[in-house]
Amino acid sequence: MTSAERERPAGDAVKIWFRFVPREGWLPYDTEGLWATLVGEDTASVSNVPFLQDGVAEGDVVRFETGSDGRHWARGRVVESGNCTIRVLPVPDGPLGRSARAVHEKFIRFDLGGEVFSDELPLVALTVPAGADFAAIKALLQQGRADGWWHYEVGCGSRRWWEA
Repeated sequence: MTSAERERPAGDAVKIWFRFVPREGWLPYDTEGLWATLVGEDTASVSNVPFLQDGVAEGDVVRFETGSDGRHWARGRVVESGNCTIRVLPVPDGPLGRSARAVHEKFIRFDLGGEVFSDELPLVALTVPAGADFAAIKALLQQGRADGWWHYEVGCGSRRWWEA
């Protein structure tokens, strides 16, 4: 399920849309909608993990403006939560196969929240909380890459993440 298809959460939830340039050789999308909770007239706290948008994590507060189409378009992050976004794609012919569940099981000890893009594309997007053991998570990510379990990328890393 793509982020655009997710169900609307309860409360003062709005969908905030992000525009970006698609990456060559990757998914052909140029927008991603993320659920967020209003915190001000033109600001909202992101409520789910992004699969495509870089530079934002669950819990970050973004400023938005409402377009003539009624969509709320992100204009930038105004408060960093300290959370990080990690995306993990299992190697189809590797030890985990195409199993998003196997990816989640490798990270279960860190109690990370996350979502899976789809059955066809088992891309796992994880929110790494600001207080998590960043060094241990980074070590696991690197081990998994070295052992042929997955490819990964950091969609949004805090200063603390990069220094861990």
